[in-house]
Amino acid sequence: MFFPPFLVFFLFIFVFLLLVAFGLIQFGLFSWAFSKIGIPPEYLFTLLFLCIVGSMINIPLRRIPLEKDVDDWHTVSFFGMRFRPPRSDRPNEMVLAINVGGAVIPAVLSLYLLISSPHPIRMMLALAAVTYVVYQNARPIAGVGIAVPWLIPPLAAAVAAMIFDYSFAAPAAYVAGTLGTLIGADILHLDELRYLRAPVASIGGAGTFDGIFLAGIIAVLLAPVGG
Repeated sequence: MFFPPFLVFFLFIFVFLLLVAFGLIQFGLFSWAFSKIGIPPEYLFTLLFLCIVGSMINIPLRRIPLEKDVDDWHTVSFFGMRFRPPRSDRPNEMVLAINVGGAVIPAVLSLYLLISSPHPIRMMLALAAVTYVVYQNARPIAGVGIAVPWLIPPLAAAVAAMIFDYSFAAPAAYVAGTLGTLIGADILHLDELRYLRAPVASIGGAGTFDGIFLAGIIAVLLAPVGG
């Protein structure tokens, strides 16, 4: 679930995310979800704005040598859609980056909830469970990145939160859903990047941003309030 370097696909993901976010806001689900984890309503728009704008910002970390020249990869298929990866001026290297909206902001918020939790060990157990489930279901797609069925992370997070931390289930579900997706789909598959034949791989990028963003929100909506 790393950033796919396809402009059309990126725009599709971005528009889809905006529509989903608009729907969540329109029906009050977005504000309800964040109120369940203790985020005041007055910070809601700012957080959403930062996540969406941040999804377009990738911070380069390092270059990774590729096992095979990406330029010999002509067309790839991704969930029924076919793309032609762009040519790179460094065909034997991949740029590893981290996405601000898809990785940095969710990670900071999750760490804040983890530190504030009265049961951090239970929350970490839920996170470990979701990380394992996501890792087992993530699949590398050449020319695109690491993909995982989008319903698996939020469902796993909601169930894990109810099992390990029922009294603090909503924050636990958010932490497990976001960090579990980020770690299980992206970080634990870093060793497979050189085989994906993509010029750019962004941790939490467009291919993952909607997955992490929605995983946390949906997981919170599915989790009980606790008490």
